[in-house]
Amino acid sequence: MKVNLDSIQRAKQNAALEAVKHVKDGFIVGLGSGSTAAFAIEELGERIKKEKISIMGIPTSYQAFLLAVECGIPITTIDEHPLIDVTIDGADQSTLELNLIKGMGAAIAREKIVAAASELNVIIVDQQKKVKRLGENGQVVPVEVLPFAISLVKKKLADIGGKTNLREGKGKLGPTITDNGNAILDTAFGAIENPAELAVKIKMIPGVVETGLFIDLTDIVYVGSTDGSVEKIEKQKK
Repeated sequence: MKVNLDSIQRAKQNAALEAVKHVKDGFIVGLGSGSTAAFAIEELGERIKKEKISIMGIPTSYQAFLLAVECGIPITTIDEHPLIDVTIDGADQSTLELNLIKGMGAAIAREKIVAAASELNVIIVDQQKKVKRLGENGQVVPVEVLPFAISLVKKKLADIGGKTNLREGKGKLGPTITDNGNAILDTAFGAIENPAELAVKIKMIPGVVETGLFIDLTDIVYVGSTDGSVEKIEKQKK
């Protein structure tokens, strides 16, 4: 059954509404990038207006920064606040183990840095992003790469079974450039049996800045469905 795009957007928005409930007065909040995280940023702006809560945001991209400013969220930096109370972000895929593929919005390195600095990481997705194994359904793993190393990294990724594609910019000629001035190699591995092991292999390649495999960084995932429901999946305590 083909799902209406509007219903998918509503599913994302419903998940975002649940996620922002974790934000309390006085919090430092990591602000994710992409269309799904944008719903959370907009809702935080509404809470500032209506509830008069005092928060500060750390955007993970210039796009998130501009939206946060537009929504009236005061901005700070990770240098000023190296410990973040909660980060809210989207994902391209999420498993029941709360492992993720992220980076289709080209903000991989900054998103992972902010996630690693956060006390609580909350992810919002729609039902189509929930999978049994990362890499299913043709989902690629974005890899942020130093421009000087593109050729080398492509060869090394091929050696470990990856089929790479240099991400091209939309509306202009040339590759997509991240906020860090790097390129993105979208790499297909198929369904990934051991994402933690693969993440290490990719990171060991000289010239790789960061990988879109987010392993053991997420605490809660909210999954919005087109029927209006929102599923909460929490990290199992060891």
